Amino acid sequence: MKPKILCISFSDINADSRVLRQLQILAEFGDVTTLSYGSMPTAAAHHLEIDSSLPSLPQTIPGVVNLALHRFESVMFQAPAVHQAFMLAGAKTYDLIVANEARALPLAHRLAELTSPETPVWGDMHEWAPEERAHVLSWRILVKPFMTYVCEKYLTKSYAVTAVNGSIGKLYDEKFGCKSEVVRNAARFQDLSPSEMVPDTIRLVHSGAAIPGRNLEGMIEAALMLGPGYSLDLYLVKGRDGGKYWEFLKGKAAGSTQVIFHDAVAPGDLAATLNQYDVGIFSLPPKTTNHRLMLPNKFFDFVQARLAIVFSPSPETSSLIEAHNLGAVTEDFSPESLAAAVRSLSRQDIRLYKENSHRAAQALSSEQDENTERGILQRCLGLQSTDQS
Repeated sequence: MKPKILCISFSDINADSRVLRQLQILAEFGDVTTLSYGSMPTAAAHHLEIDSSLPSLPQTIPGVVNLALHRFESVMFQAPAVHQAFMLAGAKTYDLIVANEARALPLAHRLAELTSPETPVWGDMHEWAPEERAHVLSWRILVKPFMTYVCEKYLTKSYAVTAVNGSIGKLYDEKFGCKSEVVRNAARFQDLSPSEMVPDTIRLVHSGAAIPGRNLEGMIEAALMLGPGYSLDLYLVKGRDGGKYWEFLKGKAAGSTQVIFHDAVAPGDLAATLNQYDVGIFSLPPKTTNHRLMLPNKFFDFVQARLAIVFSPSPETSSLIEAHNLGAVTEDFSPESLAAAVRSLSRQDIRLYKENSHRAAQALSSEQDENTERGILQRCLGLQSTDQS
C-alpha cells in the first residue's frame, strides 16, 4: 500500500508554483491528499478544499487581542481557515505531513500527533517566516512575534526543514536551532531556445503577484522613463483584494502604450509565454529580510524562458547573474536605476545574455532541488533507496 501523504498549504494551490512542483515529487512516493485553498491540483489523489474567503490568521477582535497579548497557544487554531482545515483533515491518518510555510506548522503537528507521535512532519518554510510581511506595521507588531513563537516551538520537532536558499536556511539554523536544507524556487527544465529580437523594440517582461510591497509601480515608472523603443508586458496574478491593486497599477500606466497588462498564465505555461520577450526585470527595495535575501520564482522562470535578466541587488540573485553572465544588476532600488541598467544593455548584449540563459537553463533548473526533496522523502518514509529519480 502506498504511503499516505498530506500536503498543507494556505495558498491557492493551483497558482503556487513551489507547491505544485513539490506535489509532483510527493506523488512519486505516495498517495497525496492536498489541504488548501482552490480546486484539486493534478498531482493530488485527494483534495480537501478550504473556503477561500476564510483568513489563515486571526482577524476577529478576540483573535487580534490574543495576538497582541502574546497568547499564542490560543491563537494557533483561532484563524477560520485553520479551524476548517482541522475539521476537514482531523479524522484521517497519514504517514507523512508536509507543512508549507510557518502558519501550517501547528496544524501539521497536531494532525501528526493524532496519527502517531512518530508521524514525521516536513516543514517547507519557503522564505523567512518572522518577516513575511514585516513592511506592514500591523503585521510586524501582531504577527511577527507569533510566527517567531511557531518556529521556536515546532521547527526542532520537525523531521525535515527546507528553505528557498542558503542565506535564509542559515537564518533558520542560527535562530531556531534546526538543520535546514535548500529547495530553491527553480522551475523544471524547459526545452526552449532564445527568441529572435524584433527590430524596433526591446521587450521587457515581469511576472508575479499583484500584491502591494512588490514594487510593481516602480517597474512601471522605469518603463515609462525608458520611452520609445521599449515595452513592458506584465503577467500578474491578482491578489485576494479583488483586483484593487491590479487596477491601481493599470491606473499608473494609463495613457501609455508601452505598458501592457495580461491575464496570468498557468505556472506550467509561463516559460513558453515569457520566451517571446527579451529582458526579465525585477527591482525590490530591501524593506524586509526576505526582500534583502530574495531568490524568487521569477528569476528561474526568466532563465527557463531564455531571457536576459536585470535585477536589483541581492546576494543570492546577484551571485547567479554574475556567475552565469545573465544580465545586469542595478546600482540601487530606484526606478531611475532600473531604467539606467536596462538602457545600458545594447541589443548585442541582450542577445548574448539570452544565449547565456540558454546555456545555464539545465544547471538552474529544479533537478537538484527535486533530488533534495526525494532524499527528504526517503528518510521521512523510512526508505533505504528508491528508483524514483
